Amino acid sequence: MVLIVQKYGGTSVGSVERIQAVAKRVRKTAKLGNNVVVVVSAMGKTTDTLVNLARSISASPSRREMDMLLSTGEQVSIALLSMALQELGQPAISLTGAQVGIVTEAEHSRARILQIKTQRIQRHLDRGEVIVVAGFQGISSSNDLEITTLGRGGSDTSAVALAAALGANCCEIYTDVPGILTTDPRLVSDAQLMAEITCDEMLELASLGAKVLHPRAVEIARNYGVPLVVRSSWSEDPGTKVNSPIPMPRSLDGLEITKAVDGVVYDIDRAKVALLRVPDRPGVAANLFGEIARQNVDVDLIIQSIHEGNTNDIAFTCLKGELNKAEAVAEAIAPVLRTSSSAVAEEAEVIVDKEIAKVAIAGAGMIGRPGIAAKMFKTLADEGVNIEMISTSEVQVSCVIDAEMCDRAIAALSRAFEINSSPLQLPHSTDESHSSTVIPAVRGVALDRNQARLAIRHVSDRPGMAAQIFGLLAEKNISVDTIIQSQRCRIIKGIPTRDIAFTLAQTDAEVGRIALEELAATIGCGEILVNTEIAKLSIVGAGMIGKPGVAARFFAALAQEKINIETIATSEIKISCLVATEDGVKALQAVHKAFGLAGKEAVEVSS
Repeated sequence: MVLIVQKYGGTSVGSVERIQAVAKRVRKTAKLGNNVVVVVSAMGKTTDTLVNLARSISASPSRREMDMLLSTGEQVSIALLSMALQELGQPAISLTGAQVGIVTEAEHSRARILQIKTQRIQRHLDRGEVIVVAGFQGISSSNDLEITTLGRGGSDTSAVALAAALGANCCEIYTDVPGILTTDPRLVSDAQLMAEITCDEMLELASLGAKVLHPRAVEIARNYGVPLVVRSSWSEDPGTKVNSPIPMPRSLDGLEITKAVDGVVYDIDRAKVALLRVPDRPGVAANLFGEIARQNVDVDLIIQSIHEGNTNDIAFTCLKGELNKAEAVAEAIAPVLRTSSSAVAEEAEVIVDKEIAKVAIAGAGMIGRPGIAAKMFKTLADEGVNIEMISTSEVQVSCVIDAEMCDRAIAALSRAFEINSSPLQLPHSTDESHSSTVIPAVRGVALDRNQARLAIRHVSDRPGMAAQIFGLLAEKNISVDTIIQSQRCRIIKGIPTRDIAFTLAQTDAEVGRIALEELAATIGCGEILVNTEIAKLSIVGAGMIGKPGVAARFFAALAQEKINIETIATSEIKISCLVATEDGVKALQAVHKAFGLAGKEAVEVSS
């Protein structure tokens, strides 16, 4: 018999009428001969109301008591939905997270799921009952059996975890939007519904602010191969299918405490081209990568560092077989890129390095866990491996290093992250075997206006510096997003130095600045720069691998609107640019249109 897990959010069960509508949908699913497990959130704004009640009592309530309080919201929903199902003649039973067997860490307000004891669920399923489960909560594995909550997006996480533990045929996430859209419809009125998306793409979009699915839920789906669909509670439309790769065999014990890294990958068939001292003005990146695209050169990593004066550096990697064409384009365009910042015009300089390798760690388990990148950097530093370029994504951290150090780096990373399988060669084309259609180059566009950029000037160019910087931030529990290392090398007091910049949540900016200023004083770095007036614009698509011209179209759309790019950073399936906050929405709309993502009809988000 087919087993389906359905999850309904707070809006979907926000009133008696809506609960009754959900009950009819659940009963219809059960009447088709399916076993059904339903996970629900608290009704409407119940959680907000409970939080406000707590704050009226205490300015700083304990996390334990908050878990005790907030867990009651879902209990109201499950009891009412079970009653509604029973009124329709459908046998049903409501169970709390503890009763259903969701066992978590003893970590209040942000617990991760350790295991799900499915025996009781199976007994009720065997009786033909629909099981209505309280999302967002569980019970600790300690002897005290503490009630715990899973944090933001916890009901999504509960549903997908139950689907994984039960081996469900499908997990359906019902919400107040028709599925996953190409961008935020509140900013772009003609955002289009996606028919499908890969887990890796969804992880990137979720990390960039798309709130339809929580990254932890997508992580579980990816790790265990859970078939996932996002649908509207108000229609019968098919919604968006989230495709999972074929999972590696893994135990359900420690369900969310998986290894952060499950693979070490490498690429020794790349070369690097860097243009130093290019003008910091709109259109420069568009012209460069537009010509590279016309030469049909596939560009991999792209890094544009923070500006120095009115110039900055742009570096990119390409296949060695295409290096001659890429170098010719760079050499041809360099004389045109002259600055007027001084009496003597300064020509952009082209530097080519054929002897590089890209090594990377990969795994969905690194999501939201500060310190993974820092551990990678320290591992390389301990082996004397200097990092030339850094690229980060939700599921991968990549470093460009000297080719001679590749074998040593791979071995060290495999030991550090306990990877027993052989390292994999990074692919140069998209694997579309798991999808029913060709994967588009760009699946969605996201704008994040809640980030800040920190930069630390004149970091000594030697192994271990990145490890110290990001290790310190990890100790402060600060998650870092995009990391950018300049290509230009400044000699300060006889020591080669580079600049390192990164983005992080605005709420962490001040703590990060203070920590870095203390570190800079001890390791001899330059000033710390903070910029909170930025917006991060990103395009995401697994289909951009092996397709020249994607970056060029992105940059050209910004240039046409005369929007200056402050920094560029890429991963295999994401290209991100920092622009001024005031340009953010205009940039989003221009890029969304440039990639033909607009739908024919506007899609509104329910309030």
